[in-house]
Formats: sequence, structure tokens, C-alpha cells
Amino acid sequence: QVQLVETGGGLVQAGGSLRLSCAVSGRTSSMSNMGWFRRAPGKEREFVAAISCRDGSTYVGNSVKGRFTISSDNTKNTVFLQMINLKPEDTAVYYCAGQRGGRISYDYWGQGTQVTVSS
Repeated sequence: QVQLVETGGGLVQAGGSLRLSCAVSGRTSSMSNMGWFRRAPGKEREFVAAISCRDGSTYVGNSVKGRFTISSDNTKNTVFLQMINLKPEDTAVYYCAGQRGGRISYDYWGQGTQVTVSS
């Protein structure tokens, strides 16, 4: 099993920045990719960014490209989501997720952390 715990959410004004952290514990060696997703009120869950646990390559969703950056510190088993130039439409619950090797879907999810951007 793998446990994911997100921290770093909060209230920020438009144009501000936040950094989310995801602490990963358990069978971390089974992870192939780590990702961030978000769900805004009344909307579907949206992919934000992902990072490969094998080679560190990253992929960022179009709606946040140029503003959000995903990274990881493998020595601390932590994944980060640096968010700059935040907009009110970035308001959502942000979830960290882990994908096992050979899987299409993400298998493990954190409890989520609320990000609220005021205009």
C-alpha cells in the first residue's frame, strides 16, 4: 500500500503563489508516475501535472502550463506542485495521486488540499 498526504493549500490573492507538497509513504518503489489533479466545485476532476518516478520527466496540463511546475525530492519521497500567477479559476481541491507501473489509471489518492484564489 501507498499513502499520500497533501499539504500547502490555503487562501491566496490572484497573482499570488503557493507550493503544494505530497508526502509519499509505503511501497513507494512500486510507483511509476505521480500526479496532481484538481476538482473545482461543480466540475469534473481535471489533470494538472505528472512526473515520472523513473526519469523525472514531467507533463503539465494546458490550463496551467507556464504557471505550474511539478517536481520531486526522491530523498524525502515528496512531490511538489509550485503554482505561480494564480487565478480565481484555479480554486479547487488539489489531489496527489500515484500510479503503479503498467497501470493506466492512478491507484492511490490523497485526501486533498483546498486552494482558494480570491480576485
